[in-house]
Amino acid sequence: MSQTTQADLINAESKQEIDHWLAKYPDDQKQSAVMAALRIVQDQNGGWLTTELMDAVADYLDMDKIHVYEVATFYSMYEHKPVGKHKICVCTNISCMSCGSGKIVEHLEDKLNIKLGETTEDKQFTLKEVECLGACSGAPMFQIGEHYYENLTPEKIDEILAGLK
Repeated sequence: MSQTTQADLINAESKQEIDHWLAKYPDDQKQSAVMAALRIVQDQNGGWLTTELMDAVADYLDMDKIHVYEVATFYSMYEHKPVGKHKICVCTNISCMSCGSGKIVEHLEDKLNIKLGETTEDKQFTLKEVECLGACSGAPMFQIGEHYYENLTPEKIDEILAGLK
């Protein structure tokens, strides 16, 4: 009988995707795939990481757990509590701030009846403040999933939100 490891928490599809990333690095540099592995297991888990899943990544990549925790807590794309179906990451850095991100945040908070860092009661939306998404020329902007939405206005936001399923 084989011994169960933390890595068994990672499903076969996720392992296959992580292995795709591992193939890009030398065998002795498996830790280079940690960011991709965390994203993959976060997606597997409905958009957030548990300590057990971070431990599973550490086991799968043969890394110390603390090094996985350091990555998972440093970058804002990793979540440590459940999030809504649609995570809205609003840039509030200097370019977006200068172009009115405060009004964008205010509109989203009013429309969704939540504050930054909160999730709607129906679990459809989480509103998150982020420092920079690298789209300064399209400020103010936000990201939902993998999609960037730029040059936002309250009207444009209403259209975007109405189009989400």
